Amino acid sequence: MAKRQVPEINAGTMADIAFLLLIFFLVTTTMDVDTGITRMLPPPVQKNENIKVKERNVLKVLVNSHDMLMVNGKRMDINELKNKVVDFMTVHPNNPNYPEVEEKMIKELGKKMLVSKGIVSLKNDRGTSYKMYISVQDALAAAFNEMRNQTSRNLFGMDYHLLVNKQKIKAVNKIIPIRISEAEPENIEAK
Repeated sequence: MAKRQVPEINAGTMADIAFLLLIFFLVTTTMDVDTGITRMLPPPVQKNENIKVKERNVLKVLVNSHDMLMVNGKRMDINELKNKVVDFMTVHPNNPNYPEVEEKMIKELGKKMLVSKGIVSLKNDRGTSYKMYISVQDALAAAFNEMRNQTSRNLFGMDYHLLVNKQKIKAVNKIIPIRISEAEPENIEAK
């Protein structure tokens, strides 16, 4: 009896198919990229240069090692921080309880606008938890985003994040600059 031969499988096309599948997965797969906290650092200061900021222009935010939040020396819940920052940074002309304002020419709009001179000063303890630190950063970012959205709606009838015109974006950024000063962490005792 004669043995039947089994036909061989052509392996050349298998390599082609595997290569095509690899290319397909490389092209269709997306990679998440962590961006971190976006902050623009201030320009370097000369050592002999004294920068004087009036006390009324500074909102002092302190976080101690027990994750207790203090704003201008008073205890505050993290849920209240955003509204406090919005209130502080909103323009209140001729009110000594709020930051000074300056009239600034916004060339993108072709007119002068009142801009707050307020600064949020953030200082945390070395023992502050990462969760609390991020919660404070989120509240500060939310406050400035809310103010920019409101300004954009008043001027252009749409939220800030929907603006595509670079001139309009620059105008809102000049009217509502993000002024957050973050100091070097140190040991802050609970009061």
